[in-house]
Amino acid sequence: MNKKTMNRLTEVQVRKAKPREESFKMADGGGMYLLVHHNGSKYWRINYRIGRQQQTQALGVWPAVSLKEAREKRAQLKAMLKEGKNPIQVQKEKKEEQNKMLQKQQIQEEGVFERVTKEWIRRQSVRWTEKHCRDVRRTFENHIFPELGGRHLNEIDIRQILGVLRALESEGKHEAAHRARQRIEAVFRYGIITGLCEHNPAVSLKGALTPQRKKPQAALAPEELPEFLRRLEVYEGHRLTQLAMRFMLLTFVRTTELRHAEWKEFRLEGKNPIWIIPPERMKMRREHQVPLADQTLEVLDRVREFSAEEILVFPGQQNPNRPMSENTLLYALYRMGYHSRATTHGFRSTASTILNESGRWHPDAIERQLAHIDANQVRKVYNRAEYLEERRRMMQWWADHLDTLSVPAEIINFRERRREHDTTRL
Repeated sequence: MNKKTMNRLTEVQVRKAKPREESFKMADGGGMYLLVHHNGSKYWRINYRIGRQQQTQALGVWPAVSLKEAREKRAQLKAMLKEGKNPIQVQKEKKEEQNKMLQKQQIQEEGVFERVTKEWIRRQSVRWTEKHCRDVRRTFENHIFPELGGRHLNEIDIRQILGVLRALESEGKHEAAHRARQRIEAVFRYGIITGLCEHNPAVSLKGALTPQRKKPQAALAPEELPEFLRRLEVYEGHRLTQLAMRFMLLTFVRTTELRHAEWKEFRLEGKNPIWIIPPERMKMRREHQVPLADQTLEVLDRVREFSAEEILVFPGQQNPNRPMSENTLLYALYRMGYHSRATTHGFRSTASTILNESGRWHPDAIERQLAHIDANQVRKVYNRAEYLEERRRMMQWWADHLDTLSVPAEIINFRERRREHDTTRL
């Protein structure tokens, strides 16, 4: 091609080109031209032939692409044509390769352990209690992310996981190490399901850790109950704390379930009063029904003196819009002389022991009242019975049993008082 027919334009001409009513072209030679639109925008284009077909390709927009840069792109295109390559096909293949690289990079980023873990927690948290969710996050943030967080799932092997767990064991945190392994295994299981990894290295570590010795919650022995009830009767702390302790003993629910109890959850009218705890407040995310004995209703009547106008049944002393502190009942036990000897959670164990040893109640009714879920998956599916009628009788028997353990002179006839109370309401 004659050099005179190439590089006709100058940068000054390109810059000073003014728009017209209709778009027009300014040729630079070799098929390249500047297309000037009526709105003033300027585009580099080049025409060329593949066989008998004419093709047009964009080279960029001025001034982002200068005249010099446009000519360099023209030279590259001409070199491709000389080699028998189709510039459009080359550009298409280049774009596909870039997309593959971006996709690979995206998959790599999606498979990073910390990112996958947070996604897993977000999806699982809908069926977890707030406390459990905090505990799970704390495990990963404090013990696992520092070592594994930035690695891709496929890059993490059994030795790296074992290193994290051994570090916990070296601090004497054997139970935490077992929980960490279980949670890491769950994250990898989620990764396999979502196609982010193929193997679960944490599974093979089940037998590698020091067997954990579960320390049972301190609980009162059945023979210790009479003395405990006597001390509770003369408790000198806040009256609402005393009533909460009595209510906990009568219902043997979990501490968090009692602390967040709301008056709207109680159905106190009629022959079968009941407390219905919604699923979102239960450990197993399943609605729980607590039949209320006459003695429990009496306690609630006394509680009304403190919180009848509030949403919460057992509000905090400083702020009625917040629940009673989780340490309030524990410190009350300390004041009563039961430091390291009893916990409110231990009331559940004490009640379970006495109810089972009485031989009066079906074991499944006791387990259901404790809000336990059968570990046998098949049995859990088919055993839908709530044993509600039996549980009503059982909860009244339990309350009556506690009365028989009290000092005789201090026994209150709750049933008689309840009938009197109901009569006055009429």
